[in-house]
Amino acid sequence: MSSFKAPNRRGFLQVGYCGLLGLGLDEFFRMEARGVDSVGGRPSKEGKAKSIIHIFLPGGMAHQDSFDPKPLAPIEYRGEVGSIKTKVEGTFLSEFLPKTAQIADKITICRSMTHGEAAHERGTHNMFTGYRPNPSIVFPSFGSILSHEFGPRNNLPPYVCIPSMPTNFAGSGYLSSAYAPFSLGSDPANPGFTVQDLSLPGGVDTKRFTTRKTMLGAVNDHFAKKEKSDGVLAMDTFYERAYSLISSDKAREAFNIKAEPEAIRNQYGRNEAGQRMLMARRLVGAGVRFVSLTYGGWDMHSSIKGGMGGQLPVFDQAFAALISDLDSRGLLDSTIVMVSSEFGRTPKINATAGRDHWPKVFSVVLAGGGIKRGAIYGSSDPTATEPEDDPLSVEDLSMTVYNQLGIDGDKRLVAPGNRPIDIVRGGVVLKDLLA
Repeated sequence: MSSFKAPNRRGFLQVGYCGLLGLGLDEFFRMEARGVDSVGGRPSKEGKAKSIIHIFLPGGMAHQDSFDPKPLAPIEYRGEVGSIKTKVEGTFLSEFLPKTAQIADKITICRSMTHGEAAHERGTHNMFTGYRPNPSIVFPSFGSILSHEFGPRNNLPPYVCIPSMPTNFAGSGYLSSAYAPFSLGSDPANPGFTVQDLSLPGGVDTKRFTTRKTMLGAVNDHFAKKEKSDGVLAMDTFYERAYSLISSDKAREAFNIKAEPEAIRNQYGRNEAGQRMLMARRLVGAGVRFVSLTYGGWDMHSSIKGGMGGQLPVFDQAFAALISDLDSRGLLDSTIVMVSSEFGRTPKINATAGRDHWPKVFSVVLAGGGIKRGAIYGSSDPTATEPEDDPLSVEDLSMTVYNQLGIDGDKRLVAPGNRPIDIVRGGVVLKDLLA
């Protein structure tokens, strides 16, 4: 008997751009891409904010040595890092944030963020999904929710990670894999930076590419008649977006950081923090809805002054440049910028001149998209041990950010097993954060 097997979809579809979702085609096809409907809540409609840049500082950045210094506390609490005045009367920041101090009138510093997860993974899960970890379900990230609710704009992926997906919690969770992020695949700070899969593979010219797209249409028609599955539908969506991205000069140009003037690249800093934030500005300006980027490593259990002194000035330059640049281009009013970390650090300096994990209180920074300017939300107590005023929960932060984007956090999505799950469970929109 002949061993011949009819060619499957994989045989037809290899064009070389499967990395758009960070997957090989065979891996993607094996995944169960589940369609998700919604129940209850108001339909999503673009809000004051059209885009969001989430700057995540992994490891747990010390709030006392950055955005919430305690200059009047005893030395064992305030540590060795000094503080400086800002443009906002009565507000102080770390001595390593002089440029951010000059744009403090454009941002809101939340000094009362709190949750109960002292482990890195669990804290990270909170800050990427708005939920505490649950062994029975994988929750989608903010970026995937935004992708699900609004879809692509200007032929660009709705959700992009720079340089790559930083954690599994940044993925699509119980949503279809069609809502997973597009990862750049390399760092825009690298001299030879190129974005994975934005160019046609060797031997495939534009004519051949168009022919393969036509072939794909025929294959899709065939399988759509035979396989009425969510996996096939999600795959069709995946490839349609891939074709749109590869075939659009305007879309590809959004990723061309080399088109930026040298003066602008230098203003941000020719380093990881600077070029990642500059790329984020290019992408939201072109139409990407959610950009997630990471910088540095902030798990400083020892020698915290040296650690902060080595990393915070680079962040400071890039962050101040980003806020100023967005504002000067008229993009800050429609773009939320959020700086977060998985938790803060212990109130007291430890025996190795560092600080340990501390989720009871820490800081996040918000700007743009209808958020107040030049404000402080909440406060920690005199030793930065716990919130003193207006504790800010993960749920309230999530609900407020979604509200500005036009998403009703009370809306329920239907997860596998027809299980309705709130986009945010239990949060409220904090009017005091809004302009």
